[in-house]
Amino acid sequence: MKSDAQIKQDILDELVFQPNIDETQIGVIVEDGVVTLTGFVDEFPKKVAAEKAAKSVAGVKAVAEDIEVKYGDNYKKTDKEIAKAAVNALEWNASVPKEKVMVKVDNGYIYLTGELPWEYQKNAAKRTIQNLLGVKGVINNIEITPTAKPENIGKEIQKALERSADLEAKGIRVQVDGRTVQLKGRVHSHLEKELAENAAYKAPGVKKVRNDIVVQLYPEFA
Repeated sequence: MKSDAQIKQDILDELVFQPNIDETQIGVIVEDGVVTLTGFVDEFPKKVAAEKAAKSVAGVKAVAEDIEVKYGDNYKKTDKEIAKAAVNALEWNASVPKEKVMVKVDNGYIYLTGELPWEYQKNAAKRTIQNLLGVKGVINNIEITPTAKPENIGKEIQKALERSADLEAKGIRVQVDGRTVQLKGRVHSHLEKELAENAAYKAPGVKKVRNDIVVQLYPEFA
């Protein structure tokens, strides 16, 4: 059985392993496999990297991220500067349809709104701007309005899950109601749960995914 103390140490070791993270800035609390990250970083990408590192550790059931971004005086940007940079970055990203995403910046936080036909486009919009200087966080409120006709969604998603080398698809059940997909079952890591949701969103016609998959650790980590 992997204790909370072991999980915490593994997360700290993983943070040390990341070249862009100063592990001394990150606090880690683990309770029953649920991880809380605290502390301060000087760039938003470091905050994202810390959360990703924690989720990759075996034994982690969920991650609550409470890291604050604090830029030094030399790297601070006004909301106007951030907004201009974000709009320019989106215009140069071929994965994001032009003039479909609205950008609002408030105290360093970027709010994205609009409508796009695919989840990967929504994710691409966020990834495009989250590394910009001065950004403290990204709130992605873009709505998915699929244009493709939803045909055999359940079967297509199940096939995609079975093709993935990183998932044990036999533990996942797919239910479809119109353009909404519900995922049920059990996987062995938080990362697998996210991968299953990403796979479901790739199916043509999907607007919403309810991820009710439960993380059940391997016996040696339970």
